[in-house]
Amino acid sequence: MLTEPTLEKLQALRLDAFAAAWRAQQQDPALAAVPFDERLGLLVEAEWLARENRRLATALREAKLRLSQACVEDIDHAARRELDKALLRQLATCRWVHDHHNVLISGMTGTGKSYLACALAQQACRKGYRALYRRAPRLYEELTLAHADGSYIRLLARFARIDVLVLDDFALGPLPDHGRDLLEILEDRTGERSTIITSQLPPAKWHDYVADPTLADALCDRLLHPAHRIALKGPSRRKEASPE
Repeated sequence: MLTEPTLEKLQALRLDAFAAAWRAQQQDPALAAVPFDERLGLLVEAEWLARENRRLATALREAKLRLSQACVEDIDHAARRELDKALLRQLATCRWVHDHHNVLISGMTGTGKSYLACALAQQACRKGYRALYRRAPRLYEELTLAHADGSYIRLLARFARIDVLVLDDFALGPLPDHGRDLLEILEDRTGERSTIITSQLPPAKWHDYVADPTLADALCDRLLHPAHRIALKGPSRRKEASPE
């Protein structure tokens, strides 16, 4: 059998992992007795796994998650946090992304809101979805620049394409003059994409947080329905992690 020409063709087809696995099979005498179908299945599995790893690495790099190592398997389910384990198992399936639901995470500072949001976004990337992380104050700055340089419409289109948009630290301070910009982002996503919001302010107080009652109605309608709510309890995890 002409091995080298075959390897060159596999590499030309960008089947590098397939080619590497095939070469490894040829060097393993024990595989000579394995049926052809099983050996082919191993080769296909190697190529699929390599491509999936590349896809995930790209998705996570583009997501720009604040906590890139956060994952649902490492979420702390301590009783004092009062986490609904059944809800977290459901969210880990990413059915909420498929159904275009939102996730609203509230709690005092240091209770792990950002970690949970990033873990859910990372899980979505693992399931084949695209995610993007933004802190609310930085998002407002980005919107200001977009208005100034004429890229506003392109920026809205970019946010509209993302399967899971993470908006961290919402309502951390007074809402700037970007309430209607935020409404435009959410309008494009409602019923089409999913959004994760983290905030120290519970969702029940978001309406009062927005000064304009008409704008508040519109924002809350798009954020709260339908949405899964998680209220984190317990002391600050940062204080627990700091040395005595």
